[in-house]
Amino acid sequence: MLVGIVGAPNKGKSTLFSSMTSMEVQIADYPFTTIKPNVGMAYVTEKCPHPSLGLASCNPKNSACVNGTRKIPVKIIDVAGLIEGAHSGRGMGNQFLNDIAAADALIIVVDASGRTDSSGNPSAGSNPLDDIEMVLSEISEWIAQIIKKHVKEAGRIGINAMLHNALSGLNVSDSQIEKAIGAAGLRGDLSTDYGIYEISKEILKVSRPFIIAANKSDIPGSEAAVKLLQEKYGGERVVACSAAIELALSKAVNTGIISYDSAKGSISVLSQSISAEQSKALAFMEKFVREHGTGVQNLINRVYLKILDNIVVYPVEDENKFCDHFGNLLPDAILIKRGSSAKDLAAHIHTDIAEKMLYAVDARTKMRLSKDYILKENDIIKIVSSAKSV
Repeated sequence: MLVGIVGAPNKGKSTLFSSMTSMEVQIADYPFTTIKPNVGMAYVTEKCPHPSLGLASCNPKNSACVNGTRKIPVKIIDVAGLIEGAHSGRGMGNQFLNDIAAADALIIVVDASGRTDSSGNPSAGSNPLDDIEMVLSEISEWIAQIIKKHVKEAGRIGINAMLHNALSGLNVSDSQIEKAIGAAGLRGDLSTDYGIYEISKEILKVSRPFIIAANKSDIPGSEAAVKLLQEKYGGERVVACSAAIELALSKAVNTGIISYDSAKGSISVLSQSISAEQSKALAFMEKFVREHGTGVQNLINRVYLKILDNIVVYPVEDENKFCDHFGNLLPDAILIKRGSSAKDLAAHIHTDIAEKMLYAVDARTKMRLSKDYILKENDIIKIVSSAKSV
């Protein structure tokens, strides 16, 4: 799974990317700082189940466990800023749009303080709602252009097959196409530009679910914009955040000035030799984090666990000791779609194991489970297969 960070220029996308991934990328307060997309690794965090099992610790292989919090790696891509008219070549144009083709979900970054306009230039009182509508419109127009190149095929092979051919490179499934056609209804008449655009909007909606990062929420006056965004798009889809504070805290950790637990939002000053200016800045950040949190970890968790609707499960080989054949306790934490079965988990591990799967075992209760058992959050599962026991 891949999540794309998108938005108009100069909204803090690259700062957000750096704060999520701890990667150094070019950051500046002018448009089109990002030219080539940055790809990095962030972490979904969940409470590790080892304490509830009476285990003093665990031995993660594909993730990490820090103070009882399991950190599961996920991929993030930060692409160039999008401006109005990008679908027709303005700004970074189609390069931007092609860069997000592989993304499964989007984080749309807006400036909640309203201090930058939709082109990324300094401005007073800009409306972040306009930025979101612009981003969604530009991506929809881009999809519409792709469909227009294939629309004549519809009369020969049918609408579904035509859309499948047109969107084969955009990671859009047949079930998503069917859902989009149903949602568009009569509005999706492909004989008109309006109809093509309407069905493109529905395809975007089902294939690229999004969450809104209301960035720069530490700047006074941003509260009103956050409230408006939540009223329009729902509280679940809007996260107030300060990527700048999260990044500053991360850098302070790296230099040994503080310890910072982003999952818990706690800060401790370690260095006694900090300047008055640093002390003042840390006091402000500590107060902000204590009262609001930076929102960055919440954003990562929400997009992967809520917007993409994943759960975390733990496959083991020994259901009695909760370990693999090397003795590693709770070695792997797997992100998998809610509603997936035990056989889906087996396929995630290896296709041969899934093909020859016999049954599963709930490691907590030691009960045998069928291949069709629907996985639950924090399940610890043994897969029994004639190919291999995992």
